[in-house]
Amino acid sequence: MPVAHVALPVPLNRTFDYLLPPGMQVVPGCRVSVPFGKREAIGIVTGVSDTSDFPIEKLKPVAAVLDNRSLYTQDLWRVLHWAAEYYHFPLGEVLLHALPVLLRQGKPAELTPLWQWFATEQGRATPLDSLKRAPKQQQAMAALLQGKIYRHQVSHLDLNEAALQALRAKSLADLQSVAPLTQDWRKDFSVIGERLRLNTEQATAVGAIRSEDQQFSAWLLAGVTGSGKTEVYLSVLENILAQGRQALVMVPEIGLTPQTIARFRERFSAPVDVLHSGLNDSERLAVWLRARNGEAGIVIGTRSSLFTPFARLGVIIIDEEHDSSYKQQEGWRYHARDLAVFRAHAENIPIIMGSATPALETLHNVQLGKYRKLTLTKRAGNAKPPVHHLLDLKGMPLKVGLSQPLIQRMQQHLKADNQVMLFLNRRGYSPALLCHECGWIAECQRCDHYYTFHQNHRQLRCHHCDSQRPVPHQCPQCGSTQLVSVGVGTEQLENELAPLFPDTPITRIDRDTTSRKGSLEQHLAEVHRGGARILIGTQMLAKGHHFPDVTLVSLLDVDGALFSADFRSAERFAQLYTQVSGRAGRAGKKGEVVLQTHHPDHPLLQVLLHQGYEAFSKQTLEERKSVFLPPFTSHVLFRSEDHDNRQSALFLQQLRNLLESSPLKDDSLWILGPVPALQAKRSGRFRWQLLLQHPSRKVLQHLIKSSMPLIGSLPQAKKVKWTLDVDPIDN
Repeated sequence: MPVAHVALPVPLNRTFDYLLPPGMQVVPGCRVSVPFGKREAIGIVTGVSDTSDFPIEKLKPVAAVLDNRSLYTQDLWRVLHWAAEYYHFPLGEVLLHALPVLLRQGKPAELTPLWQWFATEQGRATPLDSLKRAPKQQQAMAALLQGKIYRHQVSHLDLNEAALQALRAKSLADLQSVAPLTQDWRKDFSVIGERLRLNTEQATAVGAIRSEDQQFSAWLLAGVTGSGKTEVYLSVLENILAQGRQALVMVPEIGLTPQTIARFRERFSAPVDVLHSGLNDSERLAVWLRARNGEAGIVIGTRSSLFTPFARLGVIIIDEEHDSSYKQQEGWRYHARDLAVFRAHAENIPIIMGSATPALETLHNVQLGKYRKLTLTKRAGNAKPPVHHLLDLKGMPLKVGLSQPLIQRMQQHLKADNQVMLFLNRRGYSPALLCHECGWIAECQRCDHYYTFHQNHRQLRCHHCDSQRPVPHQCPQCGSTQLVSVGVGTEQLENELAPLFPDTPITRIDRDTTSRKGSLEQHLAEVHRGGARILIGTQMLAKGHHFPDVTLVSLLDVDGALFSADFRSAERFAQLYTQVSGRAGRAGKKGEVVLQTHHPDHPLLQVLLHQGYEAFSKQTLEERKSVFLPPFTSHVLFRSEDHDNRQSALFLQQLRNLLESSPLKDDSLWILGPVPALQAKRSGRFRWQLLLQHPSRKVLQHLIKSSMPLIGSLPQAKKVKWTLDVDPIDN
């Protein structure tokens, strides 16, 4: 009897063998339901053979086969196997992670019938006036008389499902299932929106990419903010779509999608689908299926969209390629940008990585000749680069973090009917709450971190573990009621700006104000309509948005970023500063950027201000090279957590001893630790780490691969929660 080798989503780096009953057919990449312990599990078949390493009589049979073909394209299958090996993560967890949730749960890999509301004959004959006592039913009936309504459109049309059910109970409306239509967009493909005229640099970039769009080529599109990178993407896509091929466009987070989606949908007749965390499971599966069937022309998505199967993938575009949200920080810690390059190579298609502030790793790959760089130095249209100013805060009185010169500049720009953007990367009312009498500070016991005070909700929240508690009425230490907030967050800034600018509409965009579905789009639409004149925001506002009326941008508090223990903090600050500055003066209006600091002579600020990001990146790469830091060396980070702050350090010391005794260890290997993590306690667990560094990625990979099977046998391995991070971005 043939044996199926099945990968299951369990933290074991092996496959499991099951017997295939007579007449049962499987192919690699299909799902099967198998008995596993006391439960049934969904797994992926990786192969079939006539033999097993286990006695045949002890093998259990496969319970059911769920697919008659592989759920993965051949190239994607290869990419996922390579990724499981490179990141040293169990193959079963990698293969299942790449599927939509409903497929992991065993649901069929096919489009489910759509349900449609329609007006019955009795409903058509009933006057609308007869429903005037039930206005929601009357509104729903009026809509149905105009035509049938798909069930998933009900909320978009501002209708009420309960009202429709009430109409159904009265026999005025009913539901019917409709088989989803498959559509081939290729024969009717056209450019429906207006093409913008490309400048010389844009046209050169498009020409270079188009000349090699039938094979693998990795392009870095390095363009200053506002230089029209999206227009280059659209011009390249036009050619790809005209050939009947599909495109994957990746963006770092959902916040960047509304404007991007609108531009892509306005330009092409091909269907544009979106994949992000805001979709429910059914919507995700529908997009996955449409891409696999070739029905989606363009898929725009965040990190996990990389694993979407395409019938005819022709190009991958990664916008804001430097962004840290492309790195998965939980479970399987892959980097979507790096894996996307590998996928493009496997599919033999071009990949375009765009950014105004390319990651140092990407620039290093350009130097090595792995990627080719295309540069856009001019802002699109007649937009001019903004003027930069440093404001020295030493000895200067501040109102909610704003200096008087900045307030005066804000008044000037607002008087000229322009918009002002204030950037403060701290949400909440204030970052700490303390007792004025005894100095007690409200601290999260689970993280050893100060609670952030949120005044509007009268809550203390930990931004590390998300725990919340009500604000105490008196100090738990001395009983005083003199509790005061310390420092400024976006919520306080919004509250205190209102009396300073009484007739000026203010909008705050951060995680607290955009948590509800659709709220970010509403805020952005308000800004574009000109309703909000002062914009307050966190990092969410820094990237990719085009606000034509914003002429003044100010970064209120950057000093913390200038003095950090993380060697990547300078790069992150330079990227953030450049991206935030790029929001000013984008539509021909003169832009101004004001940076408030107590350290105006800091060398990083001076280089950025007077020479720009390119000079900064060259200088920083030289510094990294001189001290053997990535991208000139490779890092692997072992992290360990426990509840008593003893087991993790012991485990990592045992791991260090194991690695140092390996015959693959050489003199170039550098091991740091065990040491406490930068954030030593989170969610009640103490965190330690062990860092490995080597100039050869290949040597480091071999060392880890040979050591992985032995780690589980270490005495402390089962007493801690440990993880492995290849190419970490936050050591």
